[in-house]
Amino acid sequence: MKSFIAAFLMLLATTACAEPQPGIDFMQTQQAIPTDNPAKIEIVELFWYGCPHCYQLEPTLAVWVKKLPKDVEFKRVPGIARPDWAPMAKAYYAMEMLGVAEKLHVALFDAVHKQRALRPDNDAAIIDWITKQGGLDRKKVEETYNSFSVNTKVMRAAQMFRASGATGVPSLIVEGRYLTSSTLAGGNEEALKVVEYLIDRVRQEKTQKR
Repeated sequence: MKSFIAAFLMLLATTACAEPQPGIDFMQTQQAIPTDNPAKIEIVELFWYGCPHCYQLEPTLAVWVKKLPKDVEFKRVPGIARPDWAPMAKAYYAMEMLGVAEKLHVALFDAVHKQRALRPDNDAAIIDWITKQGGLDRKKVEETYNSFSVNTKVMRAAQMFRASGATGVPSLIVEGRYLTSSTLAGGNEEALKVVEYLIDRVRQEKTQKR
């Protein structure tokens, strides 16, 4: 009987550990962050092109995003923990405005980490790289990179990073209310499993409010 009770308690402990725990695997964001589409569950990846962990996560994340349910929307937002992270945030938004973000996103990661051909804090080199890789006019790239629109997006990205309470990248925000990361969850795949748990949690919360 004692062995049965011990086994039962062990099973309960294992089950409890299997479910992501608040304050351990994820936490609430420091501030509530407005989402773009109330009809969707929003997932935001905070990333930086200079981060090796973001680079390692990217292939897994790309496959995972393709399998997301229709009621889930994913977007990337450059993380800006320090002023020297801003140039790569400008690079992302400039590429987005120029229509080459999807084409050059992984290539920019490769240029920084695999080829080691680009410093993530060198504005002129970044502009040259986008121009060459995107087959674009340099003057147009430079104007876009330094534009008011791009700088506004960078400022908002920095505000989101602070509001989330993130301390590094990659971090994942769910519905503007929950935050997890590879560090909190214990690995890249574990972080994505936590996000899946939070998606279900948010979906249930939305159903209960109807």
